[in-house]
Amino acid sequence: MPARILTLLLMALAACQVQARTATASIATIRAPGVELRDVRVRLHWPAGATSGELRVEAARIEADALGYRYEDVRWQCPLARADDDAWRCAGPLRGQAGAPMHLSVDLSSARTDAVLSQRGARLAVHRNAAAPDATQLRLERVPLAWAQALLAQAWAAGRLDAGVADGAIALHTPADRPLRVEGRLALTGVALESQDASVAVGDIDGSIVFDYRQPDGAGALVAIEGDLRDGEVLVGNTYLALGARPVRFAVDARQLPGGGWAMPRLAWQDADTLSVEGSAGLAADGGLRQLELDARSQALGALPERYLSGWLGLAGLSGLQLAGSAGLRLRVDAGEVVSFDADFDAVDVHDPQQRFRIDGLHGTLRHASGAAVESELRWRDGALYDLAFGPIRLPMRSEAGTLRLREAADLAMLGGKVRLDGFTLQPPRAGSGLRLGFGLELEALDLGQLAQALGWPAFRGTLGGSIPSARYADERLEFDGGLSMQLFEGRVDVGALAMERPFGVAPTLSADLSLHDLDLLGITEVFDFGSITGRLHGRIDDLRLVDWTATAFDAELHTQPRAGVRQRISQRAVQDISSVGDASFVSSLQGRLIGLFDDFGYRRMGIGCRLANEVCRMSGLHSAGEGFTIVEGAGVPKLQVVGFNRDVDWPTLVERLAAVASGDVAPVVE
Repeated sequence: MPARILTLLLMALAACQVQARTATASIATIRAPGVELRDVRVRLHWPAGATSGELRVEAARIEADALGYRYEDVRWQCPLARADDDAWRCAGPLRGQAGAPMHLSVDLSSARTDAVLSQRGARLAVHRNAAAPDATQLRLERVPLAWAQALLAQAWAAGRLDAGVADGAIALHTPADRPLRVEGRLALTGVALESQDASVAVGDIDGSIVFDYRQPDGAGALVAIEGDLRDGEVLVGNTYLALGARPVRFAVDARQLPGGGWAMPRLAWQDADTLSVEGSAGLAADGGLRQLELDARSQALGALPERYLSGWLGLAGLSGLQLAGSAGLRLRVDAGEVVSFDADFDAVDVHDPQQRFRIDGLHGTLRHASGAAVESELRWRDGALYDLAFGPIRLPMRSEAGTLRLREAADLAMLGGKVRLDGFTLQPPRAGSGLRLGFGLELEALDLGQLAQALGWPAFRGTLGGSIPSARYADERLEFDGGLSMQLFEGRVDVGALAMERPFGVAPTLSADLSLHDLDLLGITEVFDFGSITGRLHGRIDDLRLVDWTATAFDAELHTQPRAGVRQRISQRAVQDISSVGDASFVSSLQGRLIGLFDDFGYRRMGIGCRLANEVCRMSGLHSAGEGFTIVEGAGVPKLQVVGFNRDVDWPTLVERLAAVASGDVAPVVE
C-alpha cells in the first residue's frame, strides 16, 4: 500500500473520529513506481473517545513485475495508534495465500515511512522519505535468500535458492522517468542453490557481494556484481570447485539480450597465485555457451587439480593428477567452437599418481587457430610411460584451418632404441564432435629386456620394431593402421588390428590379433621356468581383448613345426607342468611305465588351443583322443603321449596354475 494514500485516510479519520467509529475504502487499482495493487480494501475501526483503533488492509493481488514478485490475497491487520510525533504506528500479522505468516510493523507519517518485516529471526527494515519518494532503503538482518527467489528468476529462470541468509543494505530506486535500479552490499552465509537440471549447484558458500541491478523500460536487465567467496563448493557441469578459507575475488557485468540469453562484457576471477582469469562471454537463451574470450594464468599449478580440475580429471580417469610449474591460456570460443587458443608452459611437471605417465620440464607454447596459420613449439626434458623412461623431445607445431599439425617428425629416445612420431594432427572439440587426434609411429630396435624389467614381466630377450603408418583417436577410442613386429625368441611376433578404448580413462580396453612365427621354445620355457622344451613354436592369438589389462576374451592356437637341424625334446619337468596346468594325464601303455627312467623325451609335435569367453577357456589340442584331446604326440622310445580330458577350464583357475608353474610351486610327479 503506498504510504501517501494510507496517510490521507488516517488524517481524514483523525479529523472526524468523534462522530465516526468506522471508515472503509475500496480502490480498484493503486499504482506506484515499480508496484501495482489491485482490488484494495481498507477498513479502519476507531471507537469514539478511544486512543487507538484497528486497521485492516486487504489486497487481492500485489505485483512488482520488474522484480518478479506477485502475491495473492494479502491481508494485514493491526492495532493502530497515534504517536506523540504525529505519526501513526501499527504492527500485526501479515498473511498471504501461500507461505508462512510474517509480522509487519509500520511507522507512518506525512514525512516518512518506516516498516519492519520479520519472521523467525529474520528482519527486513524499510525506510522511505517523503522528500525523496523514489528512493527506498532496505536493511537486512539474517534474511533468508529464499526471499529473493523471484528476483533471481528474473535473471535465471532455472535457478533455485535452497539455503543461505543475507545481512546488509539495499537501495531501491523507482523514478518515473528512469529505469528501475536496485543496488546493495550484502554479507552472505551458507548459500546453496542449484539449477533445475542440477548442472549447476552451489553448496554452503560464504562471502560478500556488491551489486547493481537495472531494468530499463523495453530492454533487458543490466547486472553488475563483484565480491569475494570462501568455503563451500561449486559444481558447473563437470567443473567442480572446492573453496577454502582463502577468499576468491570475482566480478561479473551482464546484459540481458532481447532474444534471450546474456552478454557478459566483463568476467574476472582472482584466486591468489592459483588462478587468475579475465574475459568476456555470451550465453544463449538455453544457457549454452555462445561466445567466450578468456585470459587465464596460474603461477602455481600445484593447487589447480584439486581446487578446479577434479571433476574433469575424474571423468578422464586421472584423479589425483599432480602438477607443478606455471602456465597460461588465452582462449576464444565462437558459436560454441574453439576459434583459437595459446597455451604457454614454464617448467611444468605432470605426474600421474598411478605411475601411468610422467612428463618433466615442459616448456614452450602451443598455439591453435581456425583461420590464418600460426606456429609454436613444445619441448620437455624427460618422462616415462608406465615406468618406461624416455628422453627429451622437441615438437614444432603449426596450426591452420582448425587443425594442429606437427611440422616435422620428432624423435624420442626410449628403451635403448628410438620412437619416431610423424604425421601428428589434432582437432579440438567442435559442435557435435569431440577431440580428434591422428599420428604415425615408428619403433626402432626397442630393447624388450628393458621393457620386461620395467613392467615386471619375465626376462624376455629381443627387440621391438615396426611402424604404424596411421593411428586415430576419437570418441575415447584409439585405432591403429598397420602393425608392429617384435623380434622375440629368435622368431617374430606380429601385432595387428590394434585398438584401445579409454587409454587413460577408467577400465582401459585393448584389442588386437597376434601372429607367432618360428619362436625358440627353449628360450620361452627357460624364461617362464616351464621345464625344458626344444623346438620351434608357431600360432595365433585372435580377437584378443584386455580390460584394465586383464584378458577377458581371445581365440588362441599354438603348435610346433619341425625345422631342419632343430631337435624336438621335452623334459620330465615340462611334462609335469603341462599336466598340472591343463588337467592332462598320461595315456597308459607298456612304454609309459618306463617314463620315470628318462629325463627327457622326443616328440613329433605339440599343440594346444584355448577359446576364452565368459571366464571359461574351451581347450583343444592336436586332435581328438577318445573323450580327450592330444597335447603332445610322442616319437621314439619310450613313446610319450600327453592327453587332456577337461575341455572347459575356469580361466581364473588356469591363470593361478600358470602362476604356480612359473614360481616353481609344482613338483614333478611320475606315475
